[in-house]
Amino acid sequence: MDWKKFFNTMLLILVGIFAAMSLIICMSLSVRAGIAPMWSTMREMIAMQKSLDAKLTEGVIADNATLNERLTALENQLKAMQQRPGAFQGGAQARVQEQPPAEDMNKVYNLPAGDSYVLGNPKAKITFVEFSDFECPFCTRFHPVLAEVLKAFPNDVNLIIKNYPLPFHQQAIPAAKAALAAGIQGKYYEMVGAIMDNHKGLSDDKYKELAGQIGLNVAQFLKDLKEKDADFNKTIKADMELGQKSDVRGTPTYFINGKKSQARDMAGWKAEVEALLKK
Repeated sequence: MDWKKFFNTMLLILVGIFAAMSLIICMSLSVRAGIAPMWSTMREMIAMQKSLDAKLTEGVIADNATLNERLTALENQLKAMQQRPGAFQGGAQARVQEQPPAEDMNKVYNLPAGDSYVLGNPKAKITFVEFSDFECPFCTRFHPVLAEVLKAFPNDVNLIIKNYPLPFHQQAIPAAKAALAAGIQGKYYEMVGAIMDNHKGLSDDKYKELAGQIGLNVAQFLKDLKEKDADFNKTIKADMELGQKSDVRGTPTYFINGKKSQARDMAGWKAEVEALLKK
C-alpha cells in the first residue's frame, strides 16, 4: 500500500469535512443572530401574556394602572418585533416595517350603530362602542364593569358592541354568531353575558345549552344559527372593517362618543361620563 498517497487522500477528506462544517456553523450562527432578537421578543411576549392570563384568572390584577402598564408593555413588545428585520427571509435583504404613527387619543371616529344592537336608552347622550372578542379574557373581565356604568347612568349612557374576533381564538366567530342568533329573539346582550361567563368552555353544545338557560326558543335559535350564517358573516365582516378604519389594534377597545377611552374600571369610566354630561 502506498501509505503516503493514503495519508494525503485522508488529509484532503478531513480538510473537506472541516471546511463543510465551518460553512455550516457560520451559516447557523448568522441565521441565529438574525432570528435571535425576534425569538427573544416572542418568548417575552408569550411569558408576559401567560403571566397576565394567570393573574387575570386568579383575580390578582385589580389595580387599573398596573394592568394598563402591562398591556402597554405587551403592545410595545409587539411593535418592536414588527419593526425588526425579517429574519425568516432566507438571506434576502432585510426589510424593516414602517413605524405606525403615534395615536391621537383626541381623534373622534365615526362609529354608526348600523345593524348592531343597542343596550340602554337609544336616545342617550353618551354612547360606548366596545370592539370585542367573546373569547378574549380581558373582554370578559371588563364588560361586566361597563355594564355597571350603564346601570349607574340609565338615561344618559348606552352601549353598542362591535365584533372584532381575533384569529387565534377559534370560538370567537362562532360565539359572535351565537349572540347574533339570540338577538333575533331579542336577547343579544343576555347571550353575550352568558358567553363571556363561559368563555373558557365554548362549543356548539355550549351555545345550545346557554340558549336554553337565557330562555330562548332553542329550536328557533339553532335554525337561525344555520340559515342566517351568511348574514352573520356579513355583519361580523362589517364590524371588523369598521374597527380597522377606526385604528382598533386589539380587544377590548372602547370608544366614548367616538373617542378612544383608556379607562378600564368603574372610576375611570364614571369620570369620563360625568365630564361629558357637564358639557
